[in-house]
Amino acid sequence: MYRYDEFDHAFVAGRVEQFRDQVERRLAGELAEDAFKPLRLMNGVYLQLHAYMLRIAIPYGTLSARQMRMLAHIGRKYDRGYGHFTTRQNIQFNWPKLSEIPDALADLATVEMHALQTSGNCIRNVTADHFAGAAADEVADPRPYAEILRQWSSVHPEFSFLPRKFKIAVTGAERDRAAIQVHDIGLHLKKNDAGEIGFAVYVGGGQGRTPMVAKKIRDFLPEEDLLSYTTAIMRVYNLHGRRDNKYKARIKILVHETGAEELSRQVEAEFAELKNTELKLPEADIAAISAYFAPPELPARAEGWANLAGWKKADPAFADWVRQNVQPHKHPDYGMVTISLKPIGGIPGDATSEQMEAVADIAEDYALDEIRVSHEQNLILPHVALADLEAVYRGLVAAELATANAGLITDIIACPGLDYCALANARSIPVAQEISTRFGSPERQAEIGELKIKISGCINACGHHHVGHIGLLGVEKKGAELYQITLGGSGDENTSIGEIIGRGFEPEKVTDAIEVIVDTYLGLRLDPSETFLAAYRRVGPQPFKDALYGDKTAEAA
Repeated sequence: MYRYDEFDHAFVAGRVEQFRDQVERRLAGELAEDAFKPLRLMNGVYLQLHAYMLRIAIPYGTLSARQMRMLAHIGRKYDRGYGHFTTRQNIQFNWPKLSEIPDALADLATVEMHALQTSGNCIRNVTADHFAGAAADEVADPRPYAEILRQWSSVHPEFSFLPRKFKIAVTGAERDRAAIQVHDIGLHLKKNDAGEIGFAVYVGGGQGRTPMVAKKIRDFLPEEDLLSYTTAIMRVYNLHGRRDNKYKARIKILVHETGAEELSRQVEAEFAELKNTELKLPEADIAAISAYFAPPELPARAEGWANLAGWKKADPAFADWVRQNVQPHKHPDYGMVTISLKPIGGIPGDATSEQMEAVADIAEDYALDEIRVSHEQNLILPHVALADLEAVYRGLVAAELATANAGLITDIIACPGLDYCALANARSIPVAQEISTRFGSPERQAEIGELKIKISGCINACGHHHVGHIGLLGVEKKGAELYQITLGGSGDENTSIGEIIGRGFEPEKVTDAIEVIVDTYLGLRLDPSETFLAAYRRVGPQPFKDALYGDKTAEAA
């Protein structure tokens, strides 16, 4: 992973002290909240319903055991002993005291972490495939390019006050595990016929109030042109993006109103002016950054295959966990382990300080000191020898982190919702907990198979409900919470926005509605290998509408 140089250390330390002065002036009454708000947002500090919230950046979701232990320390010293991992591969602490946040940021700086650009109308944390550098289907590791974008975009003077927030995602594999087509810019690493590395460039995706799938405006962009082409996109957006209406300020609206062809023409014209400037990436610079992400040396551990077969035979629970939470690695003697932060009946994405420390210990002992955060609110150990899986599993069991549900119906994405967020219209957490409890039986989950439920407490869609196979959006109607259901969404390489199925459901009826949807799917699938999403795309919404509403009018909430 990337390591700070002298400039990085000095820059982050300077920003911490600058924010410390701003906090002291706010607490002394010298700064009003209106003046303080943009300053705190630039440092990842939100004011939620009950307290301030600190959002910490985890660039492209990669961190070390040392950094994870610092996050545990932040949770224990400055919060209530836990943190919440988010869909932008960041972590949030929901209860810090404003007066102590500068101290927390100073502690983070000692392990090369910060909270810069985790909020505000700037380029946010660049996200990437959580299996980067390990996946068997990978063309190239996307993290060096994510790091290049991070360095370029950090406090960029031209792009620090955009019309609206801006999100970039990068993937380097055949399967899209970074949801690039619902980002403002999505970059898909690929090789051309000559074997050269470049990017397919997608622009104008997003969720929120107006969900849209991004348009591909370049099929192949040479890697050396990454910054010049991205700058061209940003300049077109910065110039023409709507600043008069925040609901129409995202680049997706500009793409929609301008048209992808015309926007592409404008970007190409700007790119022509920038192509051969100092923004062109020298091969040596790409190599220097890539060196930080060199693949680890993975010695052959062929004994793991025989050991694994014996452990699975002796322990059915371990076998279930391996089947569901361990994916093939590009090295045949290794696996990629998903640590589920979705215990049955628990809060999606939450981890206690003790659990973070346990993950750090396991990563040091068995995973080459590397941890990832996925946008699905789980943790990943990307390099684990099959011979060590049983020891990893026992460690996770002791930490209550061995739930075998990755990709199943209880692996729910949920935003904090009305329990924390000042923008929310409805609660997300209790709904997720009830659904998880209802479907928590391992046998029931195995029968259903792959099914992604995603829940948002408001139209901002932090829970990615638009791309859930089943999506739930909490809304307020006549002073009461109501949940709108969408079906058929997906955030992978075949991205689709879910369709609103009909009128919404009261909180106490949501889980029953989900059960009706699931039972309908089980009754109409061709065989157990046909997933929920495949079945929905085959039959469409009508069988589910009929099951949910019968002859009643299914008007949207």
